[in-house]
Amino acid sequence: MAEKLGFPVLIKAAFGGGGKGMRLCRDERELRSALDLTRGEAGRAFGNDLLYLEKAIPRPRHIEIQILCDTQNQGVYLWERECSIQRRHQKLIEEAPSVVIPPKVRARMGEAAVRLALGIGYVNAGTVEFCSLPTVSSISWR
Repeated sequence: MAEKLGFPVLIKAAFGGGGKGMRLCRDERELRSALDLTRGEAGRAFGNDLLYLEKAIPRPRHIEIQILCDTQNQGVYLWERECSIQRRHQKLIEEAPSVVIPPKVRARMGEAAVRLALGIGYVNAGTVEFCSLPTVSSISWR
């Protein structure tokens, strides 16, 4: 699967969170050595060692959109938060509104978040997370 996705990939704990049970693998050698470590960490931290694999996106933008959906199949979005400044997969700063999202993109993302939630019958307050590739016009990262 890693070859199909293309390196780099992330191994992640299926029942995890908070950056635990997650390893970045840049090639097959790193992947092979990380599997047992990640599985063990996931089992100890979350009581379940099930893992999954996803394509790693270097230096992505992490945008979260708050939504509210009711039992009448109505939903609204409450704008977005920029959550890209992270350390060890943990958000350090959340900024609202994002300074890099143009108004038209902001509206499209909000509408997509509501469509997604309503499409699965979601009822409550929630967060839809988006990940995008940095663009030439985005803030430079170090």
